[in-house]
Amino acid sequence: MTRIRVNVLGPAQVEVDGHVTKLSPRALRILIRLIAAAGQPVGVKQLRLDLWQEVDRPHNARNGRNQVQKGVYELRKVLEPDGSGTSTGVLCTERLFTGREAQSAYRIILDAESLDAAEFSSLVSKALHDTAASAADQLTRAIALWRGHPLAEAGTDQYAAPAIREWREQYLTALRELVRIHSELGRSDLALPVAERLAAEFPDVPDATADLAAVLGRLRQQQGDRLLHREFPGLHTSVTIIRGDLFEQHDANLVIGFTDTFDVDTRQDLVISRASAQGQLVERLYGGDVVALDRELRRGLQSVTAVSRETSRTKPRGKRIRYPLGTVVAIPLNGRRIFATAYSRLGNDLVARAQPADLAAALDRVWESVALFGQLAPVAIPLIGSGLSRVTELAPEELIAMIIESFLRGCRQYRTVTPHLRIVLREADLERTDMTRVAKEIAAANRYENAGAVRPGE
Repeated sequence: MTRIRVNVLGPAQVEVDGHVTKLSPRALRILIRLIAAAGQPVGVKQLRLDLWQEVDRPHNARNGRNQVQKGVYELRKVLEPDGSGTSTGVLCTERLFTGREAQSAYRIILDAESLDAAEFSSLVSKALHDTAASAADQLTRAIALWRGHPLAEAGTDQYAAPAIREWREQYLTALRELVRIHSELGRSDLALPVAERLAAEFPDVPDATADLAAVLGRLRQQQGDRLLHREFPGLHTSVTIIRGDLFEQHDANLVIGFTDTFDVDTRQDLVISRASAQGQLVERLYGGDVVALDRELRRGLQSVTAVSRETSRTKPRGKRIRYPLGTVVAIPLNGRRIFATAYSRLGNDLVARAQPADLAAALDRVWESVALFGQLAPVAIPLIGSGLSRVTELAPEELIAMIIESFLRGCRQYRTVTPHLRIVLREADLERTDMTRVAKEIAAANRYENAGAVRPGE
């Protein structure tokens, strides 16, 4: 059986067995007029008047009828290849009695499978009487059918106005209902694009703007301090950037940068500053117990070969054994892990210095350790490289991009790193960071890494 599909919720289009068929302007105008009649018959005289502004005068009656007959004949060849023309066909020929005379009339019969407007109306009607989840699916499918101005080829002709008005009212209802349902289901992220579409396409409807404002308010409340989020389905992971405090991420393993000596002495702020991530680790997670943290670090470093040892003369303060940059110690703490990574060198003048290559190598080693010891818990990392051991060559946006690209490489290599990386920015970090640029960097990473491809230049 031939499959017919007519689309009029936008520029008109006729498909036969999945292939678009081109109609002459005459046949297309007749098709639009018959669809606008909503299943009612339209007489030949009315067709001539509506489409060619012809009245039934003796000198032009034959020409007008010929126009209609030629257009109907073309339509029938497309819509009814068997040419039945019966009451069970798509394009039916009937007799219409008006006054004392009978005239030929035509009726088009298209169901929801054959006409997008019929499917649209059916979906919206069903959604209004269905459960929330099912209604959301039906409304989403209905809205996807809307491609622009319905019956666009009719222009401002009055015969099309009732059908257009009815479908636009249904469209408005569909948009508003979908916003409401998504919001009730707690999915303001899904409600937002629908609310934006509603406000843009119905600017004269006062409540449309109010709906958008309400959704934005709920979304801000739900998002809280979340600044940016991206899913990487191909790697079974996601990355979120948040404004916050690293040490308040109680559900996550933490990554904290160290120097090559793994110093933790915060007394008098001479070796390690209390304000640094290492200092905060001592104060907030170890209650100021430097000995306990140092014991865990020594245990983790037992299997690591030192690269050099300073003397009391060359380095009067702090630890004197130096370990390779990139060394990672996984410290167990209350059911989670602290991944201490050495990415900078602590000079004998007690100033930490780091190079971009050292930071990149250290990050790559972090994900290897997380894959081994992280137990698939979320991982929270600060803007590593921006503190007192600052990588001065890189802007905050470049540091974030380095973290993300390194993480995605790790996910490609180990597959069991973590289902979620959380980059935690302090307020001071955020003030120096262009989040628009960060979003572009992540979008670029998404294109390449999501497919498991290698980015150009890697």
